[in-house]
Amino acid sequence: MSADDLPDWIRRAFSVPRLNPYLTESGQVADKAVELYWWNIEVSAAFYGPLHCLEIALRNALHDQLCRRFGRPDWWASASVPLTDHGIRLVTEATLKCRRRGLTPPSADDVVAELSFGFWVSLLSNRRGSSYDRLLWVPTLHLAFPHHSGRRDELHTAFETMRLLRNRIMHYEPIHHRDLAADRRKLYYLLSAMDPVLAKEIRGLDRVETILARRRDAHSRVARPDL
Repeated sequence: MSADDLPDWIRRAFSVPRLNPYLTESGQVADKAVELYWWNIEVSAAFYGPLHCLEIALRNALHDQLCRRFGRPDWWASASVPLTDHGIRLVTEATLKCRRRGLTPPSADDVVAELSFGFWVSLLSNRRGSSYDRLLWVPTLHLAFPHHSGRRDELHTAFETMRLLRNRIMHYEPIHHRDLAADRRKLYYLLSAMDPVLAKEIRGLDRVETILARRRDAHSRVARPDL
């Protein structure tokens, strides 16, 4: 079996190049590739809620700490904030987007809501040419993670993993090949690092584990020999 065995409607709607990763994963068995495609959509949807909460919680936790540190809601406008050129460009772009939407002048909350997940994650980095570790993390941003006992770079790496996962989901890319159970554990560690109560509440809405278990069960049935 191969791509030629895919139903015409799915070839027209989604294209063979898009379905090729699913065919490869499914051993070129068309019906299994289609089933995997639907499963990928379902598990992506299940991750959406927890990732939504993680992104907004990170944004608000860092914003609150920076407001306190620099004494103003538009803390990025303070001469003391050591934003990199990249960070300044992202703030400028967010402000311009607000203005194009008729928010003139945009409030600090408007700009904060427009800033990307990548911007907030970048504040935890220590990329070349930045002073974020010394001037943001040490005096301020570590306070946003009262339950994290590790290093800053470990936290940044975990958030960067979640950012990339989030981007794949939002662009409808395959995630079935990832260690999604490990991704889920990492996500809840990050939520707990900010607020264990938040992590506990979000678990009540989480369907990821159930969907992962269904795929494990399906694989187990396929692998089990007939007796």
